[in-house]
Amino acid sequence: MPPALTTDPRVEPPLWPTLKRFLPFLWPAGEPALKVRIVAAMMLVAASKVTQVYVIAFSLKWAVDAMAAGDRSATWLVVALVVGYAAARFATTLFDNLRNTLFERVGQEATRRLAATVFAHLHQLSLRFHLERRTGAVTKVVERGTKSIDTMLYFMLFNIAPTVLELGLVLNIFRGSFGWGMVAATCMMVVAYIWFTRVVTDWRAALRTRMNDLDTGAVAHAVDSLLNFETVKYFGAEAREAKRYENAMVAYANAATKSENSLAWLNVGQALITGLMMAAGMAFVARGWGAGSFTAGDVVLISTLLSQLFRPLDLLGMVYRTIRQGVLDMSAMFDLVDTPGEIVDAPDATVLTVPSGHVRFEGVHFAYDGDREILRGIDLDVPPGTTCAIVGVSGAGKSTIARLLFRFYDLTGGRITIDGQDIARVTQASLRSAIGIVPQDTVLFNDTIGYNIAYGREGASTEEIVRAARGASIADFIEGQPEGYDTRVGERGLKLSGGEKQRVAIARTLLKNPPVLVLDEATSALDSRTEAAILDTLDEIERGRTTLVIAHRLSTVVGADQIVVLEAGVVAERGRHAELLRRGGLYAAMWNRQQTERDELLAAE
Repeated sequence: MPPALTTDPRVEPPLWPTLKRFLPFLWPAGEPALKVRIVAAMMLVAASKVTQVYVIAFSLKWAVDAMAAGDRSATWLVVALVVGYAAARFATTLFDNLRNTLFERVGQEATRRLAATVFAHLHQLSLRFHLERRTGAVTKVVERGTKSIDTMLYFMLFNIAPTVLELGLVLNIFRGSFGWGMVAATCMMVVAYIWFTRVVTDWRAALRTRMNDLDTGAVAHAVDSLLNFETVKYFGAEAREAKRYENAMVAYANAATKSENSLAWLNVGQALITGLMMAAGMAFVARGWGAGSFTAGDVVLISTLLSQLFRPLDLLGMVYRTIRQGVLDMSAMFDLVDTPGEIVDAPDATVLTVPSGHVRFEGVHFAYDGDREILRGIDLDVPPGTTCAIVGVSGAGKSTIARLLFRFYDLTGGRITIDGQDIARVTQASLRSAIGIVPQDTVLFNDTIGYNIAYGREGASTEEIVRAARGASIADFIEGQPEGYDTRVGERGLKLSGGEKQRVAIARTLLKNPPVLVLDEATSALDSRTEAAILDTLDEIERGRTTLVIAHRLSTVVGADQIVVLEAGVVAERGRHAELLRRGGLYAAMWNRQQTERDELLAAE
């Protein structure tokens, strides 16, 4: 039985609209095999309940009636009924497990389809969406939402639906065998049971939420105190910290006691309601037996039917909590699906073609929000096959230019073109396939070195991967590893240095072989020796490509065909290195300052 989840105190979304969103995944179009499984599973549910209500209950009733008649010649009939009773109990177990076996594939497929849909949609959302939300929180929403599917399906299809069916069958038998009074009494009992369970479960949910909050607070305080161990020692606050932790644990213990005691109240109340109904029903039949209206087997019949009906009702509190939490989790996941993509292809978007790679920024304005404009009328002209360096102080808008070229954001004014084609009018896939980047901080997947290089172009052959590694001057390092290109890197594998990571990024870009290249602070995190080696490699891959170099260290861009100096979102200066130095302006001041810092650093060594 899937475990119940912790109740979330948030405002609950409507149940049926949330479930309707999920139904297409449960009943997928074009999947007849899955639909057959669903129908067969529901038929097994019905067969199990019919066997449970009619065969089990009536075989036992008839056996008792035959024995009460005192006719020993009917022993064979009693034996047959008793064997049939045992066989029926086995059959219900068999039906339930066959049902689970048939439906498992349906549940897993529904979960897979929905999870894949959400994951694909997350990759369609804008960079802004992912920067403004914690990745862990987003993945947790998806994880909880997909896990809740299986739990919701189990309880709704195999607990609530069978219980409703069983209740209908039992009421039909009560009407025919004991009259409408027994039907009314049973309905009142079920209503009272459901009402009591919901009220107490909601009360318990609030207590448990309080308990969990206090538990989280106590753990957080303990961790914070231990992390600041030295500070505690400095101020001799060991006793103070111990007292604070003890107070937190006392509050948690009190809340936990109330929560656990509330479970006892729930169980006692449920048992009282079912016990009163059982007593009233059996007393009614026993009185009728005394008057000759009912047989001895009728007492067994009503006892068996009510006992079987109480069994799924006993799980009602857990089912209610689980479904309530499941709706919350699924609703949160569907909220992600409903989040619109900020950057979408135009309806008439065409595929970008790049015969030469001429990049232009024409009067580009951009603001991450409406309050502060980052770029204010930027004009850049980068002829094919040339290198344009973009420099400036932090916050000038250098990295923003790279993000706009990839169309991670839409402009607030102006346009960007590649070979005369407005990048807002071409497909994002074709745009990004034409641009390669070597970023400042290279992030590698927790996989093999070969996989990380091959990420540059899907379907690349082993020979092409090796050629790209050689072009990035990292092949010797890779081939020197025991597992070569199958060496795992990242948290679970080999830890690469900054320079090695950059060479993997360069190899990845070489494999992609884009006509337009962006170097975004590609060497700023490296030491001077590694930087010089990487720069030599970058000089090689820049040849024949239109290149935008975003740099903080001016020594890395002295050979650029043009250098653009940004200040406060506008182009302050433009020219070649020697020309800008002669002007004695902002670029010259930055150059002199960096040279002074470099000389001071060398003197200190």
